[in-house]
Amino acid sequence: MKHDIVETERLSYAPCRYGASRMLFRGPRKRLDQPYLAFVGGTETYGKFIEKPFPAMVERTMRQPCINFGCVNGGIDAFVNDTTVMDICMRADLTVVQIMGANLLSNRFFSVHPRRNDRFLEASTVLKAIYDDVDFSEFSFTRHMLGALHNKSLERFETVVKELREAWTARMRSMLDQVGPNVILFWFSENVPSNLHWSELSHQLQVDPLFITQAMLDELRPLVKDVVIAKPSQEALRLGTRGMVFPGSQQRAAQGMLGVDCHKEAAATLIPRIRDQLFAI
Repeated sequence: MKHDIVETERLSYAPCRYGASRMLFRGPRKRLDQPYLAFVGGTETYGKFIEKPFPAMVERTMRQPCINFGCVNGGIDAFVNDTTVMDICMRADLTVVQIMGANLLSNRFFSVHPRRNDRFLEASTVLKAIYDDVDFSEFSFTRHMLGALHNKSLERFETVVKELREAWTARMRSMLDQVGPNVILFWFSENVPSNLHWSELSHQLQVDPLFITQAMLDELRPLVKDVVIAKPSQEALRLGTRGMVFPGSQQRAAQGMLGVDCHKEAAATLIPRIRDQLFAI
């Protein structure tokens, strides 16, 4: 993950580790001997280029330590096999789990890097048989690989999507089984969850979180305390990179991320729902 982090004079992510975890998380490191909230998620939870991402905003308002387990380009696989992170989340008063894409996990068809889950490692013999006309050595990232498979054959690609969704649901169940029921699932995206076929969505393979449907969230709803949807307003999206901190070389990357005002709205959506659950526990 260290290669994804750009430090500037104005913004330091204060990277830290917890226990035996091999992952570096955004600091400063929080104490675990007092009540705390845990946040698990990808680039948005980490808050790349954001001085105060939504977990920090929640902490400031709630006046309760919030541990940021966000991982740049991370998916479920970055966390579910990390016993340290799962144990810390299990002991939290409440854990907020950002919904991450189904393209960011290993499955029967291909494997991803255990921590940088957007990195494509290898195709299985099953996928190579299905796509015997594709050279998988050309790919370094899962989204690039999936785009190539999509362009080759929509019929074959449907099989891939089905496998990714099944693997995602199974992995999420595994995570929730380890963390326990005191969880809020958090959807933070320009898109709202739906049950539309993936081919009916605009920018089909650019949607985040990729391939996750409303039905998949509904299947997990009985296992958690709440499901919270945060779709940034058009005004927040229009403000773009205002308030973000990044070097000029990273401007294009920053423009593709949810900005400071989107994080403010996300925190404002989460805070009352977190309070409701803490009072109910």
